[in-house]
Amino acid sequence: MVRLRTWPGAVFALGMACACGPVLADTPDPAAATMAPVASGGETIDPQHYQTPDGFRWRITKTQWSESDERAFGEFVTAIGESNCRTFDECLKGAWNIYRASDPKGMFFYADCADLPYALRAYFAWKNGLPFSYASGVAAVGRSNDLRYSRYGNYVYKRTDVVAPVEGAFPNGRSVLNGINNVISSAMFRFAPSQTRGELFDFYPVEISREAIRPGTVIYDPNGHVAVVYSVDDDGRIRFIDTHPDNSLTRGSYGKRFVRASAPMGAGFKNWRPMKLVGGQQGADGTWYGGRVVVAPDSELPLRSDEQFFGTEMPRATQWMGAPFVYKGERLDYYDYVRQAVAKGDVVYDPVMETRLMVRELCDDHYRAQSIDLAVKAGLNNRAQPSRLPDNIYGTSGDWETYSTPSRDARLKTSFVELKDQIVRFVEMAKTGDDKLDYAGTDIAGDLAAVYGEEAAACKVSYTASNGEVRELGFEEARSRVFDFSFDPYHCPELRWGARDPAELATCPDGETKRAWYDAQQRLRNQVERTYDVRMGFTLGQLKAAAPGSGQDDAPETDVMAALSAPLRGTLADGGPAAPDEPVRAVSTAP
Repeated sequence: MVRLRTWPGAVFALGMACACGPVLADTPDPAAATMAPVASGGETIDPQHYQTPDGFRWRITKTQWSESDERAFGEFVTAIGESNCRTFDECLKGAWNIYRASDPKGMFFYADCADLPYALRAYFAWKNGLPFSYASGVAAVGRSNDLRYSRYGNYVYKRTDVVAPVEGAFPNGRSVLNGINNVISSAMFRFAPSQTRGELFDFYPVEISREAIRPGTVIYDPNGHVAVVYSVDDDGRIRFIDTHPDNSLTRGSYGKRFVRASAPMGAGFKNWRPMKLVGGQQGADGTWYGGRVVVAPDSELPLRSDEQFFGTEMPRATQWMGAPFVYKGERLDYYDYVRQAVAKGDVVYDPVMETRLMVRELCDDHYRAQSIDLAVKAGLNNRAQPSRLPDNIYGTSGDWETYSTPSRDARLKTSFVELKDQIVRFVEMAKTGDDKLDYAGTDIAGDLAAVYGEEAAACKVSYTASNGEVRELGFEEARSRVFDFSFDPYHCPELRWGARDPAELATCPDGETKRAWYDAQQRLRNQVERTYDVRMGFTLGQLKAAAPGSGQDDAPETDVMAALSAPLRGTLADGGPAAPDEPVRAVSTAP
C-alpha cells in the first residue's frame, strides 16, 4: 500500500534560501564597521552587572576542545538530523537531545539558517563546559552594499569570547544564544580560502573526503543559505539539516542547489576551528575564568584544503570554473566527485532507488506553505502593490525579505531541473552500458517512469486559499506550475501557488493591478539563477518591456515523463497509469 505524505506544502521545503540574519551595511573603515543590531560582548554575555541564575550559567570546566568532544558534537548533530523534529525549538526539546533535562524552564530556541551552526555549537559547548568564541564583526574586502553578498568576501575585525571575566561571574547561556541571533548572518561564512586580512574566521575550508566532511560540517551557499551536515551515507550521499526564518527545520541531500562560485565568496564545506582557553585561571569550584579564547591557525588543521575551489590536480587551477576534479584518472563533474570522494568505495548508481529518493526529498517537507501562510497572517496580500520591486529581489530588507520567496523558489526550481536531468542521465548511462549503473532490467525508461509515478502519486501538496479553503494538488500538478509560483508577498495565495484555472482563481481578490504585476513578473520567475549584483527596482512598465536583468523568456524543462518519452506518459511498463496532471481540489475549509 502506498503511504501518502501529506504535510502542508510538502514539496517545497528545499526551495528555501534564507538571507540568514540581519541585513548588514558595509563600511570600508573597519574601526567604524558595525552590524545592526549590534550586540557587543559586554552587552550580551558579560554578567558582571548581574548574577546569572544557576541554570543559565556557562561554566568552563575544560580549557579546549578534544577529539572526543568533536565526536560527541557530531553525534549530537546526527541525533537531531535523524529525528523527526520540525522546528529548532522542538529539536532541542525532544528526546534526541540528551542535554535537554538541564535546560531551564521557559527556554525558547530560535535559529535561522546562518544561526544554526553557531546555535548548535554554542549550545553543545555550554552543556559540556567548553570554551567558545565567535566572529561578531565583519567587513567587506572592497566595497559592498550588503556583506552577505560581497563580491570579494569579508574579513573579521571583531571576535566575542564567552568567558567569565572574574571568578564566579558566569556568562549566561541564554544570553549567548540570543546574541548569536542578533549578530550572526551568512556574511560570517563568506571568506576566501586563504585569509590575508583581519582575525581568523570561525571556520576553515576542508578537503573533499569522508574524514573531513562529517556530522557538524557546515555547507555554505554563497546565494545566502547555510546548512549543517548530519550524516554521510556509505554511497556518498551527504545529508544536511537547515533552518529558516520561521524557525522550521528541514532536511535534504547535497546537490546542485548549493552553487559553486569564485574563491573569495567561500562556497562549500567548512569545519569549525578547534578552540582553547589561554591565560585563564581555575577558581575554587574548578571552573575557569579570565584569559581569552584562541582558535586554531591554519598550520594546525591537517584536513584544511582549497581543493573545493581549485580542483584536485597540481598545480592548482587558476580559475574556479575550470578546476578539474579527478578520481582514479577520470575527470568528474564537481558534484559527482564530491559524492565519490566521501563514499565508501566506488559509487554505483541504482537508478530506481535514486529516482525514488530524489522525488521523496522534493516532497518530504513543508516550508514554502508556512512561508506563504506567514505572509497572509501579516496581511501582506491585502496591501497595495508597491510601485516598483526592491533594488534586488534576492537580497533586501523589510517585509520583502521576510515574506517573499524568490531565492527559496529558485532553489526549488533547481531541484526539479536536477531531478529531470539526473533521470535522463540514468537512461543514457543504460544505453551506453556504463558500469557505474546498477541496473539489470530491460526497460529503464519504463521502470523509472513507474517509480516516478508511484512516488509522485504518494505526494500531496496543500495550501490555504483566500477564502480559507484548504486545497490539495498532486506532485505533477505542482511540478507543472512551479515556474508560475509567485514569489511576491503582495499576491493572493492562489497566485503564490501558480493558479491559472479560472475556477481556482475565482477566490483570489487581487485586482487588475496586482494581476498585471503577476503577469509581468513571469520572466523573473523563469530564471533559476539568483543574481545578487543586478539592480531590480523595476516598475510595472519596465517589466512589461523586458528590461535588462528582468529574467528570461523561457523556463527550463522539468517534465520527467515527457523526457522519458511520450508513449510512457499514458501507460507504464507494469500497465498502470503514469503520474497524472491532477487538478486542484478542495479538501477542507480552514477554521
